[in-house]
Amino acid sequence: MKTDSIFYQLFQAAPSAFFELIGNTDPRTSTYGFGSQEVKQANFTIDGIFLPPTRMPQFPIYFVEAQGYRDKKGENFYYRFFGEIHLYLKDYQPLNDWRGVVIFTEKRFAGLPPHYAEYENNPRVQRIYLNKLPPELGDRSLGLGILQLIGTTQKQAPAKGRALIERTQQELTDAIVQRNFIELVETIFVYKFPKLSSQEIGKMLGLSELKQTRVYQEAQEEKQDEMLRMTVPLLIERGMTVEEIAQHYKLPIESVQRFAQSGTN
Repeated sequence: MKTDSIFYQLFQAAPSAFFELIGNTDPRTSTYGFGSQEVKQANFTIDGIFLPPTRMPQFPIYFVEAQGYRDKKGENFYYRFFGEIHLYLKDYQPLNDWRGVVIFTEKRFAGLPPHYAEYENNPRVQRIYLNKLPPELGDRSLGLGILQLIGTTQKQAPAKGRALIERTQQELTDAIVQRNFIELVETIFVYKFPKLSSQEIGKMLGLSELKQTRVYQEAQEEKQDEMLRMTVPLLIERGMTVEEIAQHYKLPIESVQRFAQSGTN
């Protein structure tokens, strides 16, 4: 999994982490929605965009680019990034102003092409280097802590990861949300330690005992139920039988029948 998708998962789960990261403390930012946006004329989708409600035209649109690796085409992601922004503005012609935010795991990935030199010290475009963030910043929220974890070294990561999981258990009361944050930490470790097995990563983070707890298992079951509640009726509509779905997901036929019946109500 590329690191950019980890950023986008986090911003979907905790959009406040983005505004904390860029130093925007206005409480009205909680009304922003994060997601992707199609640019119709060019037939492509911008993956990271924070949109304010239509009733707030005085608030900017934020275009987000996350880079945890060097682009195969050199610095060409900047051409794509600015190109997507200007095509979006041409397509939608919003009343809102715009800001660009580029997040790097480390500063060596951050070279700006000469064609965009005017953005070098321009407040319209903010560049953030996770490995340069103040160590205490991650203490402010779980979201910032996870962002900071992305930028840590392999040597620092195990202790920070275990501390984040402990905070997650202490600060989050919703079992599903807690599990999602823990899985995010686990995903970051899969990226940081690609040669380790999932069992080795689980041991490094102390997850073996946690995954045996009743709360974690119930959250796992609830998340799976939500997924099956949406997918089973769709698979049946496409011609799959209950038996085929049960075999695919390795579930009892009775469980699949329950979700199939709920889709017809």
